[in-house]
Amino acid sequence: MINELVNIVTPVFTVIAVGYFWSKAGQKYDLDLVTSLVINIGCPCLAFSTLTDIRIDHSLLGQMGISTIIAVTLFGLIGLVILRLAGLSPNAYLPPLMFANIGNMGLPVCLFSYGSDGLALAIIVFALVTIGQFAVGIWLYAGSFSQSGLHRNPVIISIIISLVILLTGIKTPEWISRPIRLLGEITIPMMLFTLGVCLARMRVLNIRKAVLLSLTRIVMGFAVGVTVSYLMGLTGVVRGVLILQCSMPVAVFNYLLAERYRRKPEETAELIVVSTLISLISLPLVLIFLK
Repeated sequence: MINELVNIVTPVFTVIAVGYFWSKAGQKYDLDLVTSLVINIGCPCLAFSTLTDIRIDHSLLGQMGISTIIAVTLFGLIGLVILRLAGLSPNAYLPPLMFANIGNMGLPVCLFSYGSDGLALAIIVFALVTIGQFAVGIWLYAGSFSQSGLHRNPVIISIIISLVILLTGIKTPEWISRPIRLLGEITIPMMLFTLGVCLARMRVLNIRKAVLLSLTRIVMGFAVGVTVSYLMGLTGVVRGVLILQCSMPVAVFNYLLAERYRRKPEETAELIVVSTLISLISLPLVLIFLK
């Protein structure tokens, strides 16, 4: 058990630590370039190669999709009640509670925990949460709804194409699938390294609020994941991936939106740093629960 946990957790936090110390050492890192490569090339290629190669029951993808929508909706409702009781602005604090780091951390953890099947299911979560961040997240931060950019999102387009190929049984030629797979393989290490760089550039000032809200995100996420998996009758890999993804810390993308719309970006950065540090303890505990 211990050896299995070490094999899952160590690679993830090691690469994050390398990125962190790279930035702290004053080394150059073009965050905009890397983010653009990951979002526009790496993630779409990873999604395509993973989904078109999976051998699991297609109905599990639907179960994961429905469960994810229910979970994120519950995050929003529960988070709204908590913020109202605490007297905090939903426009600034609800997105960090709703949208967890299911990309940078969630994808590699699910891959190391459940292999390619786990990664495929985690990508479905990633796609739906991405849609939520572009729609609901931007609506909360901006104060008005806009679906601009959703239909041009490379990850969403890639997943739609992949599902069509998967459901129709079309065979992708090797000369197409191999370079796509190769490009997709850059995604996970780059996401983890970038997370480390981002953590190194962020600061924590109001530690008490950051700890309380970070604990809320992780505890609420775990509780909702367990509850939804029970209500949906999920078992095996689907249950494990849903609970893991729900239990992740605050997503870095929240900071980018908070900065863009000036919704307390410094405090959002604090939540990302503190919740990620808490996940050093909470993530192994969740993995023990799942084993």
